[in-house]
Amino acid sequence: MTDQLKNAFDDAFDSLAKARETADSARLIWRETGTVTGIANGIVTVDGLPGVGYEEMLQFPNNLYGIAFNLDEKETGVILLGDVRQLQVGDEVRRTGRVMDIPVGEGLLGRVINPLGQPLDDRGDLSFTERLPIERPAPPIMHRAPVTVPLQTGIKVIDALIPVGRGQRELILGDRQTGKTALALDAMLNQRGQNVICVYCAIGQRASSVARVVNALRDHGAMAWSIAVVSAGNEAAGLSWIAPYAATSVAEWFMARGHDVLVVYDDLTNHARAYRELSLLLRRPPGREAFPGDVFYIHSRLLERATRLRPEFGGGSLTALPIVETEAQNISAYIPTNLISITDGQIYLSPDLFELGILPAVDVGKSVSRVGGKAQKAAYRAVSADLKLGYAQFEELENFARFGARLDDTSRQILRHGQRIRACLKQKELDPVPLAEQIVVLLALGAGLFDPVEPDDMAAAEARVREAARALDPALLDRLAAGEALSGTDRQILQAAAARALRLTEPAR
Repeated sequence: MTDQLKNAFDDAFDSLAKARETADSARLIWRETGTVTGIANGIVTVDGLPGVGYEEMLQFPNNLYGIAFNLDEKETGVILLGDVRQLQVGDEVRRTGRVMDIPVGEGLLGRVINPLGQPLDDRGDLSFTERLPIERPAPPIMHRAPVTVPLQTGIKVIDALIPVGRGQRELILGDRQTGKTALALDAMLNQRGQNVICVYCAIGQRASSVARVVNALRDHGAMAWSIAVVSAGNEAAGLSWIAPYAATSVAEWFMARGHDVLVVYDDLTNHARAYRELSLLLRRPPGREAFPGDVFYIHSRLLERATRLRPEFGGGSLTALPIVETEAQNISAYIPTNLISITDGQIYLSPDLFELGILPAVDVGKSVSRVGGKAQKAAYRAVSADLKLGYAQFEELENFARFGARLDDTSRQILRHGQRIRACLKQKELDPVPLAEQIVVLLALGAGLFDPVEPDDMAAAEARVREAARALDPALLDRLAAGEALSGTDRQILQAAAARALRLTEPAR
């Protein structure tokens, strides 16, 4: 009798457990869904989803995602982040309850990804720490520190005349094919050993152009401290729109942990055009040049995230080098003027200088850094202080001399010295110059040691001076690399080394 009761109780407990499992599996899950009612080029119209939020991520069939952008009373305009040809009218749409985010972490170093966080380099799945929303508020003003630490680009004309600091936003603008990407690429290559992480964001670029940049980074070993976020020109306009925000979130993860980060946006002209295309398809009212009225806001909220944090908030920095393309040297067009007003200075690349073979083709007169000498180390500031004034005087006098006017000896000396400055500021692509070598070259230039050298021989003379700089006492080189103020003895040693090197070049002339 006891065994029978025990078996009966066991059967009853088993039945109760199965009933609970059945109830759990049959529990209803509330899920808000909608229906695709219209499809355009990168835009999807959805009916339903009454509770959807602004910029909420929506899921479509075939593993496609979109961002809710127009929240009208009867329909929702969605920016599709994928191939629109995989959708049909009548397909089901689901809410995800979250905004667009991207994986971040040290596992992204050396990888090439798209704005959705999917790998593009055939190196397997990403290893990431967490996911961050692509749209994040900029750091408050009280969390920010002044920009005083230089970001050495390795490009003499920039480091000497238009210095860039860590946490600054310096615009690179110029006509098509004037070397804008090459300038940013040199800056990335020069971060070897500088403890600076680089993020290259390609926005609507040709696949061949992106491959060229990534291959250059790999060939020089720079992918070890770099991440590439790529949106190709043949992909959905929505991917080009979110690309810079995704790249900034990737960079902000490192900044929050005390790292210095350099972000290159290549380029924001394509970003503005993609946003204009999406806005017109969503029937938003157009403004100047058919751009929507908030095109200034989409760039300002992006670039305001670049800053240098105070030590108590991590002490990291995010330096932005946005690139914008001008047409027919018109820097007063709508998008260039917007970005000039947002950033802390601009580097203008002139097609006229490019055609003359003056590379990099930086127009010093139209370029400016609003941080200036505060972003230069003491030793560098001492050797480059009078360089911009001397170069400006030379350019003005050169224009006057073209009229065939007779010049006195002082004017001829200014012209001669200015020609050596111009020749010295020329630089090959993918050949950044270390800080110590720049200091020695500029010191020799300021002292007039290059004046006896013919302009055609300047490249060989400079190479000899750089070689002599590398052979200096290691302790002195360390002080130069640290940017400590030069003593009188240090100046004498550097000038003597440069003079010996230049005398060795005289028989070659």
